[in-house]
Amino acid sequence: MSKHYETVFILTPVLSDDQAKEAAKKFKKTITDLGGKVVNEENWGLKKLAYPIQKKTTGFYHLIEFTGEGEEIINTLEVTYKRDERILRFLTVALDKHAIAYAEKRRGKVSEGKTKKKESANA
Repeated sequence: MSKHYETVFILTPVLSDDQAKEAAKKFKKTITDLGGKVVNEENWGLKKLAYPIQKKTTGFYHLIEFTGEGEEIINTLEVTYKRDERILRFLTVALDKHAIAYAEKRRGKVSEGKTKKKESANA
């Protein structure tokens, strides 16, 4: 049975927006190449870090929610993170049924928020 996972990684702030998007695309490809399916992806943009990492005080945050089978997909993804010098930090967690329900609810609110903003901009 396929498990639900969520991975968040922080990219170094010296990258351009295009470079950050390219890095995220690389990690998504790693997931899909191993038989995983990307459920949701969120680019949280440049944010201030709670504490300096490698003398950096900001970083590009990115979240990918995906499903996959076995430990191999997680191990390979995390090795890919460790080998990439653009990554400051990463965290991958398996989601239980409550976390999955929360993630679905949060996704609904995010898409509703985007829709409402667009509607109010057109008014």
